[in-house]
Amino acid sequence: TVFNHWLPGICYSNITFQLVSEATFNKSTLVEYSGVRHEPKQHRTVPYPPRNISVQIVPINRNNWEEHSGNFAEESFMGQQEIMGKEKLSRFSGGPPEIPAVNTTAAWPDYRSNSTEYETTSQPYLWSNEAESSEGEEEFVNAVPRDYGASEVNTSGKLTAEPAPFLPVQMVLTWLPPKPPTAFDGFHISIEREENSTELLTVSEDTHKFVAELKEPGKYKLSVTTFSSSGSCEVRGSQSAKTLSFYISPTGEWIEELTEKPQHVTVTVLSSTTALTSWTASHESGSNGTIVSVVSLTCQKQKESQRLEKHYCTEVNSSSNLIENLVPGAQYQVVVYLRKGPLVGPPSDPVTFSIVPTGIKDLTLYPLGPTAVVLSWNRPFLGVFRKYVVEMFYFNPSTMTSEWTTYYEIAATISLSASVRIANLLPAWYYNFRVTMVTWGDPELSCCDSSTISFITAPVAPEITSIEYYNHLLYITWTYGGDGTDLSHSRMLHWMVIAEGKKKIKKSVTRNVMTAMLSLPPGDIYNLSVTACTERGSNTSLPQLVKLEPAPPKSLFAVNKTQTSVTLLWVEEGVADFFEVYCQQAGSNQEIKIQEPVTVSSHVVTISSLTPATSYNCSVTTFSHNSPSVPTFIAVSTMVTEMNPNIVVISVLAILSVLLIGLLLVTLVVLRRKHLQMARECGAGTFVNFASLERDGKLPYNWRRSVFAFLTLLPSCLWTDYLLAFYINPWSKNGLKKRKLTNPVQLDDFDGYIKDMAKDSDYKFSLQFECVLLLGGSGYNSPQEYIATQGPLPETRNDFWKMVLQQKSQIIVMLTQCNEKRRVKCDHYWPFTEDPIAYGDITVEMLSEEEHTDWVYRNFRISYADEVQDVMHFNYTAWPDHGVPTANAAESILQFVQMVRQKSVKSKGPMIIHCSAGVGRTGTFIALDRLLQHIRDHEFVDILGLVSDMRSYRMSMVQTEEQYIFIHQCVQLMWQKKKQQFCISDVIYENVSKS
Repeated sequence: TVFNHWLPGICYSNITFQLVSEATFNKSTLVEYSGVRHEPKQHRTVPYPPRNISVQIVPINRNNWEEHSGNFAEESFMGQQEIMGKEKLSRFSGGPPEIPAVNTTAAWPDYRSNSTEYETTSQPYLWSNEAESSEGEEEFVNAVPRDYGASEVNTSGKLTAEPAPFLPVQMVLTWLPPKPPTAFDGFHISIEREENSTELLTVSEDTHKFVAELKEPGKYKLSVTTFSSSGSCEVRGSQSAKTLSFYISPTGEWIEELTEKPQHVTVTVLSSTTALTSWTASHESGSNGTIVSVVSLTCQKQKESQRLEKHYCTEVNSSSNLIENLVPGAQYQVVVYLRKGPLVGPPSDPVTFSIVPTGIKDLTLYPLGPTAVVLSWNRPFLGVFRKYVVEMFYFNPSTMTSEWTTYYEIAATISLSASVRIANLLPAWYYNFRVTMVTWGDPELSCCDSSTISFITAPVAPEITSIEYYNHLLYITWTYGGDGTDLSHSRMLHWMVIAEGKKKIKKSVTRNVMTAMLSLPPGDIYNLSVTACTERGSNTSLPQLVKLEPAPPKSLFAVNKTQTSVTLLWVEEGVADFFEVYCQQAGSNQEIKIQEPVTVSSHVVTISSLTPATSYNCSVTTFSHNSPSVPTFIAVSTMVTEMNPNIVVISVLAILSVLLIGLLLVTLVVLRRKHLQMARECGAGTFVNFASLERDGKLPYNWRRSVFAFLTLLPSCLWTDYLLAFYINPWSKNGLKKRKLTNPVQLDDFDGYIKDMAKDSDYKFSLQFECVLLLGGSGYNSPQEYIATQGPLPETRNDFWKMVLQQKSQIIVMLTQCNEKRRVKCDHYWPFTEDPIAYGDITVEMLSEEEHTDWVYRNFRISYADEVQDVMHFNYTAWPDHGVPTANAAESILQFVQMVRQKSVKSKGPMIIHCSAGVGRTGTFIALDRLLQHIRDHEFVDILGLVSDMRSYRMSMVQTEEQYIFIHQCVQLMWQKKKQQFCISDVIYENVSKS
């Protein structure tokens, strides 16, 4: 119950309590009171404290002090005086002692107190004990030395001079009465020196000033309270409105109490172990020092087993603003005090700051199978934290998202290492693991996101479900995981099916297929297994043994027979340990074995001790791993008794001679009829120019000269070309082999030759080309001047570029387009853009591209390792497949050939020419290039001999008759241009001679 409006300091008596009951009925109120059944009580309210308490210290002259010491009734603090009451207490606790009910006069004895420190405020324990101080901190003066003024003995044993005695000072304490209305009977004055000796004095209610002499230096605390004692109630005193603190130095200096607290306190973290404190204070405070008090808030939250720091678990005070020996991950509270001498002012507002943890190190992962791993790590030696947080990042197939999720939290311990087992992972899956350290602070701090490690879990082992073998093929089917296993987002790369017997056979299967077909040699026992492979690991199924029955021998032959033996030869198929061979006579009802079965390890055997001129049925059986195959049978017969060898030889030779003579006669008759027909058709229109052959040095100067002159007058189609070739180069062994067809033509007669050959719808061209078709090139300048090849395909373009680099070719001539008439003729084997593209191990970069009307010119740079090579690419685009350019395009193709030839002069390596198949257009281009060089140096051509020579190196060169005729047209154009050049040079020569 709270009673309001009671006056302070009043003694209230006869206080009784009654219960009141009130009820309302029919607008009438009835009130009933209970009786008083307890003794009356009394109570005194607390009086108000005095106001405007102040103190003043006045120095006293030494002479005046000696004259007036102890003569003032209420002013000599250390002498005898009479007051209402006085008590002397040491280290009292609780409230002041009871004051007698009647005011009395008492004397204050003169004494000297030996004090020790006693902390009674919330300020730091810095003025309490001058002998005890924190290690490494500055020592503060808390009180005058205990035996101040006494003689001291130095280390030599001599007495030192006594210091000057302390001069007393006069303390004047004033106050005002408490605010009315307050009933009070006097005041209590408490004078505390050095926190262990307290003087309690009582003065009357009319006294508002107290004067005393302080005869000892030290720290003093003063307080004045009001008390009320009149009446029968107990005496009650007020609270102290203000406690005055000051310090009297041994020299008599008076230091006032500090009342200002530091403002704008901030802490700047310099490193993981140091911080800097700053604040502001007014100049009026008069402080001459500061105290920085630091305490760890983290240390109080940790258990003893988790405690990783010791230094700031209790409050540590320092006069420096630099805070050292901090621990990463801890949270601290800083309070700053102003100091003036031994007096310390009120504390500042506390400031809290945290040190970021340094994070873990040496994060290591140990796999424990497809679905579990162990993470292990070490923490820094210096650090404090609350827990480890283990997180993992992966693609969740349920939510179809990738995110960091917390897997586990581990409470901090003093151990420097920790580990955790992570289970229920997805097999063949990509994971990122992260371990962070979380502090005790508020808010929590964590470090660090960079402590991560990635891993791909191993796949589970596949399970082989079925194995079937038929038609020499083994079919294997397997399953992986459960029925709902989805491999679309896993890191599974492929399956590796391994059959290990005497030969180890491997086959890689894409991950979306779980069946494989192996072609295994029969007759062996295989250990079958299926391995699931990822980027970093694999897992193999349980092996299964499969035994394949041996295959019977294949292609059994009797290669040698005599009267008493036969040699059998066969081809073994699969794996065989040995073969068993049986032979028995044909037509016998009972199995008559010539001898025991012959066992051999090779695929050839000779069965001896047979009967001459007898038929036998022989069988060969393959054995592998003690299992026989189905036997293979063959019927053989031994030879009859030998005849006379001379008779046999003579008979055979006679038969062969008759056959050979007959065949020769038939051949001569047929050839004669054919050549007579060709002679009638050819006539004598084509002749060999004897003078040109003599000028070129190809005509031998010997007795064959007259025969050669006669042969040149015969028509060339009457088989004289064979003889001409022999006479032109009779000492060449390959003269008849490589140059079976020839038809040299003088260039001056070439126009008439063309007209004659073109009669009757190019009939003579057709005859010559039919002769060319019956034949299978070397270059003009060197035997390896050209490489004729087909157009690269997608599966051969890597090998094509490898050939270019190996042969060091710098020119590629392409005579086709990639697509002609909606059909793919050649792969686009070079980059579409200027970006480099790798073709196998070789990188190709297109440096430039120039487009013309009928061709495109490109520059490539190919590189392999440290080897770099530039390649020119000439692509003629106006040449149809299996055909020739138009009649008007002959000059265009010759210009293209001339351009390639000019570029090839400075290039190295053979020239690579290709079309689609690499024979028709390729052969035509090579023929034109060789003829272009030949006509430059000679005045005759032999197109028939050139084409036949090219076909001896590569079949079907100049594939069609149209291409063969087109070569003649181009040669005609070449000769016309050469004659024009000769005419121009002749005119220039005449002008020069005339001048």
